[in-house]
Amino acid sequence: MTLATRALAEEWMDADDLPAATYADVVADLARVNVVTMAARPTLAFLRRVCRPGGRYRVLDVGYGDGDMLRRIARWGERRGIAFELVGIDLNPRSEAAARAHTPAGIAIDWRTGDYADLADEPWDIILSSLVAHHMTHAQLVAFLRFMQRHARAGWLVNDLHRHGFAYRGWPLLAALFRWHPIVRHDGHLSIARSYRPGEWPPILAEAGITDARIHRAFPFRLCVERR
Repeated sequence: MTLATRALAEEWMDADDLPAATYADVVADLARVNVVTMAARPTLAFLRRVCRPGGRYRVLDVGYGDGDMLRRIARWGERRGIAFELVGIDLNPRSEAAARAHTPAGIAIDWRTGDYADLADEPWDIILSSLVAHHMTHAQLVAFLRFMQRHARAGWLVNDLHRHGFAYRGWPLLAALFRWHPIVRHDGHLSIARSYRPGEWPPILAEAGITDARIHRAFPFRLCVERR
């Protein structure tokens, strides 16, 4: 497969007929992938720039999957004396079941199923997404950027993959080494091919009417877009 243009094939985990138990196994493995690939680093670094010790922030995570990012944020905030009201929204009801099952009782997170656009009337300080942008169509991504720009009082972050040849070639070896679920192996490879390159973001942001966002790379092979 050439990486000159984005792949548009559908990922297996997005299939409507995927059994709930299989989906739970897949997102649990994806949470392990996120640990190995240090997926939380760009998000926590963004929060470090935006949040003040002793502050209180209402955070929306769009497309939370297993919920591992919000759990990391909850623990991170507790260690730093930052109070978060954490809300996750995901279109897939299987995500809510998996996130609730994997979240200890002592971590307060409001897991919801539905469309983020329906939450426009609620106040948000920070809006986040991780590994979601490449799942969206072009129109969906532009609409999502406009939503975040309009409703995130303190700032927003898109934490996604970087479509890079080294990452694409190396993923099958990494996935085989850790013996991740076959769907994770397939979709992880495709996700890299579906993701963006730095030069592809400016026209998307321009279409969304955003002129003050920062595009930056994060190790390893993350491409982030943020606005504070």
